[in-house]
Amino acid sequence: MLLDTASLYFRAYFGVPDSVRAPDGTPVNAVRGLLDFITRLVQDHHPDDLVACWDADWRPQWRVDLIPSYKAHRVAELTASGPDEEEIPDTLSPQVPVIEEVLAALGIARVGAEGFEADDVIGTLAARAAGPVDIVTGDRDLFQLVDDARGIRVLYPRKGVGECDLVDEELIRTKYGVRADQYADFAALRGDTSDGLPGVKGIGEKTAAQLITEYGDLAGVRAAAADRASRLTPAKRRGIVEAAEYLDVAPKVVMVARDVPLPEFSAVLPSEPRDPAALEALVKRWGLGGAVGRLLPVLKR
Repeated sequence: MLLDTASLYFRAYFGVPDSVRAPDGTPVNAVRGLLDFITRLVQDHHPDDLVACWDADWRPQWRVDLIPSYKAHRVAELTASGPDEEEIPDTLSPQVPVIEEVLAALGIARVGAEGFEADDVIGTLAARAAGPVDIVTGDRDLFQLVDDARGIRVLYPRKGVGECDLVDEELIRTKYGVRADQYADFAALRGDTSDGLPGVKGIGEKTAAQLITEYGDLAGVRAAAADRASRLTPAKRRGIVEAAEYLDVAPKVVMVARDVPLPEFSAVLPSEPRDPAALEALVKRWGLGGAVGRLLPVLKR
């Protein structure tokens, strides 16, 4: 099981009231919510291995170099060296280090890679996996990794994480009209305002799916636009041709990396805390007794 950790702690932050606080009054709603998410996921899906995949760089420079608008609307502060600072609610930001400390004390692997997003870590670990993989994320971009033959699916939370859509190849075909292995090209053509990807003017989700289905992939769509004998309407042809500069680089930005160098780590889900004393101190300081108390019996399984 691969967790898109930031996606889940953002969901926890907005889903759990900020009245959930530590003894000193500090909000810990994201921390408690994430721990409860992990409890529910382990309880429902019984993974042998679990990795909290981490954004070591939420907006990698190599993606920004290709498309400067990439996630630009989410930048709080540009940084000369190192990752730009992401706009995060004031009461969430201090909770992220607490999440790191609690995961470490529990012994749950937390893995990131400098210059890459959690998506790329997930893509790499999914590519390496010998057995089935459940990817837990609220990010549709990871649908491109779904592969029925290899048992790779996405658990896409609808309400908390108790109710998840099980995203397999059939669901992607039914919902989006493309195959999972076409999803990245489809997403590049459609664009995504949440990631600052403009897409092609005049081509929305339905049209993007029709074009990818008819011409096979983005290269086929672009070839059709260059072919005056193709059935493309003048407006679609013009939009695709005029978006050439964007389409030259968009696939690389949208495509999840699958060959990221990762540190050595153990993905095995622990049956007991790695550092009980540290965990006890964190529980006491941040008032996490209930959440940790619910998680530990599930880990013993």
